[in-house]
Amino acid sequence: MAAAHARLICYDIADPKRLTRVHRFMMNLGVPLQYSVFTALLSLREQQRLMLDLAALIDPREDDIRLYPLPDRIIPITLGQQLFPEGVMLLREGKDLQHPGNS
Repeated sequence: MAAAHARLICYDIADPKRLTRVHRFMMNLGVPLQYSVFTALLSLREQQRLMLDLAALIDPREDDIRLYPLPDRIIPITLGQQLFPEGVMLLREGKDLQHPGNS
């Protein structure tokens, strides 16, 4: 099995119907950090498949989806009320939630 790495997936979808479809799709794949920002553990093959699947859901003339690789060691800088305690970042591989380092 190919190694999975943390990815940040962000989107800005112009049409409410497409937005709902993309959000539902992402809820089955990753962990939402904000409404349109997700994190997921993905292999290169899964990343490529994700982008193909998302391409079928959007209008590239109006919508924007970005996928960023995250470093192995993440040091977040935050402001305001946080959902998780400091140092906790949940990632989804398949349907399981895990803390980085508990592979």
